Amino acid sequence: MTQAHTNFCGRTRREFLWETGAGFTGLALSGLLDADFLSRQAVAADGQKKFINPLAPKDPHFDPKATSVIFLYMYGGPSHIDTFEYKPKMKGMDGKTVDVKTFGRGGRKSRGRIVETRWNFKQHGKCGQWVSDLFPHFATCVDDVAFIHSMTADSPIHGSAMLMMNSGKIVSGSPCLGSWVNYGLGTQNENLPGFVVMLDPRGGPISGAKNWSAGYMPASFQATIMRSQGNAILNLKRPDDLSDSMQRRLLDTLRAYNNDHQLRRVDNSDLAARIASYELAYKMQSSAPEATDLAQETKETQESYGLDRKESSYFGRQCLLARRLVERGVRFIQVYSGGNHNDANWDAHGDLKRNHDMHALETDKPIAGLIKDLKQRGLFEKTLIVWGGEFGRQPTAEYAKGTGRDHNSYGFTMWMAGGGIKGGVNVGKTDELGSAAVEDRFHVRNLHATVLQQMGLDPNRLSYFFNGLDQKLVGVEGAEPIRRIVA
Repeated sequence: MTQAHTNFCGRTRREFLWETGAGFTGLALSGLLDADFLSRQAVAADGQKKFINPLAPKDPHFDPKATSVIFLYMYGGPSHIDTFEYKPKMKGMDGKTVDVKTFGRGGRKSRGRIVETRWNFKQHGKCGQWVSDLFPHFATCVDDVAFIHSMTADSPIHGSAMLMMNSGKIVSGSPCLGSWVNYGLGTQNENLPGFVVMLDPRGGPISGAKNWSAGYMPASFQATIMRSQGNAILNLKRPDDLSDSMQRRLLDTLRAYNNDHQLRRVDNSDLAARIASYELAYKMQSSAPEATDLAQETKETQESYGLDRKESSYFGRQCLLARRLVERGVRFIQVYSGGNHNDANWDAHGDLKRNHDMHALETDKPIAGLIKDLKQRGLFEKTLIVWGGEFGRQPTAEYAKGTGRDHNSYGFTMWMAGGGIKGGVNVGKTDELGSAAVEDRFHVRNLHATVLQQMGLDPNRLSYFFNGLDQKLVGVEGAEPIRRIVA
């Protein structure tokens, strides 16, 4: 018996049909069977259970107040005492050396030269919230916002502090907040990613993709980078010579191949997941361009986001796109203000006034426009907005000369709005110089717990088994939401 005859006899009928005509017989068969039939044949990693799309919609633990999150990330660390926490006792202290404990990039210090704020503060809204001149547009929205003036974190160094703010850990390898939300709830729109990140045009933040990674979870929960102009998602546009029908046939071929291997009881969970990702990419080719087509918006709407001004147009486009993604069921959107290093972000080590003037001008009108637009469209109550950076800034100068401030993880301000959050409230405070939280101290884990709770997820129940432990975003010790800001 020849070798060729032996090889032929060793094949199954399915292999013979598949390989005949370079697989076009399998393609024909897949064309006769609907997609649901083939997807029902996929199995999980154990080769027995049915494969379930990890992004399929899931029931929350309880009725959610919010269905989407927009995290406005001010990369670099905006100064709380120059934005939203007024410190009148610092008036007249500029240049005075005082005893104050600080810990930042420059190490631990016990004395420093006071840098008095360069902006005037005024009270706004019915709540009388103090806001500096940096944010004249946002100041009109304070009655819809809850300010947390006593946030604390575990690190004053950008890389680890950013990982803490995004994943709850100061070391890499853990899923970020957006991944946990999508893991717990799944997606509402099968044609768009459940988790989107938009970066500053000056570059990505330190630590890069670790800040939107799925960590030890499947890659399905990792963020998709989306741009507000041009090709919304890189490498998504198909070649010009690949038609819709041809792409559909390629997907059908993959399904048929998956089906054939499953019937021979071969573990195909990875292939099934890849097919799901290919299908999402196929669907996004038509959905993503429509979602990012801001020309559909009226001139008045575009101007309300600051698109009519060069300084605010880029961040404004991102905020407007975030609203459009919320309308289309995207669960978690993170928008970065600030990129790269030094003054390209809020990291004001040199000239504090020049740095914060620039970044506030870029973001003030877009953020106010986002809040007002969400309210007008009836989306505000179901959309949770989070604003803040990885830490705040010290009350003392970093160098012998100049107005730059070093990092401050001992106490800083963040705010939340929409999604069942009380408006016009303040919780916590730092000392009279703003060097450390002294009242109602909250940790980043409390912020994360609040986000999960508003999304209908119990932060102390939501877990993922990995490395022998039921891992949680809020850590094994757990964390309580900031209940004073919850309506």
